[in-house]
Amino acid sequence: MQGEQHREVHILVINPGAVSIKLGLFDGSEQVWSESIYHPEERIREFSRVADEEDFRYDALVEVCEAKQVQWDRLAAVVGRGGLMKPVAGGTYGVNLLMLRDLREGYQGEHASNLGGLLAHRLAEPLGIPALVVDPVAVDEMHDLARYSGHCDIERRSLAHTLNIKAVCREVLGAEYSTLRVVAVHLGSGVSVTAHECGTMIDVNNAVEEGPFGTERTGALPVLQLAEWVAARLEEGHAVRAIQRMLTGSGGLYSYLGTKNLLEIEARVESGDRQAEEVLEALSYQVSKEIGAMSAVLAGDVDHILITGGMANSRRLVGMIESRVCKFAPITVLPGEREMEALALGALRVLRGEEEQAEYR
Repeated sequence: MQGEQHREVHILVINPGAVSIKLGLFDGSEQVWSESIYHPEERIREFSRVADEEDFRYDALVEVCEAKQVQWDRLAAVVGRGGLMKPVAGGTYGVNLLMLRDLREGYQGEHASNLGGLLAHRLAEPLGIPALVVDPVAVDEMHDLARYSGHCDIERRSLAHTLNIKAVCREVLGAEYSTLRVVAVHLGSGVSVTAHECGTMIDVNNAVEEGPFGTERTGALPVLQLAEWVAARLEEGHAVRAIQRMLTGSGGLYSYLGTKNLLEIEARVESGDRQAEEVLEALSYQVSKEIGAMSAVLAGDVDHILITGGMANSRRLVGMIESRVCKFAPITVLPGEREMEALALGALRVLRGEEEQAEYR
């Protein structure tokens, strides 16, 4: 009986990053252990596409699991971070053949999160247990008006830090999340500012190509200047993919200050570096402006503003934002990310029958 109980709640969680993987074992909602696996950047650069990394990453996962003496027969599910698949509503999805195909092809782009479902399936299938993803990056709950971009050939896409954002909404607001109007912000390498109405994320700045700049992403750029900038780099012989990497990996704070380390930037501000101070203030200005835009999406009727993500650990940055938006609604700051816990809890809700497992179509 005890073994059966454990079998219902032991969950292996996989959260891939660009050059790392966070791996953890949960017993229900309690984390038993976690491990971060780091890969040499030069090794990752050997692969032309994210999906090509699967075998290499899988071997690293198995090595750690064996070292941790994972009891495979006691696992109830393996859950991975969901990637850039087709647009879906929020929820916990079973990994199926269609999802595997779309993740391998990079349906909406190349991103390390595409490996989450692939690796979860690779580990779960021989065990005969569910492979799941929770609130993937591709969650799209936008209302129709939010999809207009300004040109009929281009539709706005919903790509955001949905997993962490929805986890924080549930943690702070509980059951009331499904009844409130909320602006939720994730401050990270990219910045997601989202509008939620009764538990549905009805609008979002695409954290890859819109909104405020982050530690390494440019956010929105003036379109004509961007077209000229891209044309010049194509003439210099840069490939399109390399240009995309420049915009998403060498923009933001890094492009202005030569570092992605916010602690280092704050130290420079403390030492009197006026440029560092102004760039940080510009970041807070852009985030605040986007919060204002999402407040307008909710017709100015905002019950709560939530701020989370790695950069939310900076009291200086958050204080600048709060000073501009504090009159809009009460603000709660929950720094860091809760992606591992959110993945485990999403799987647990399905395993306990509290939520229906969604089907990827």
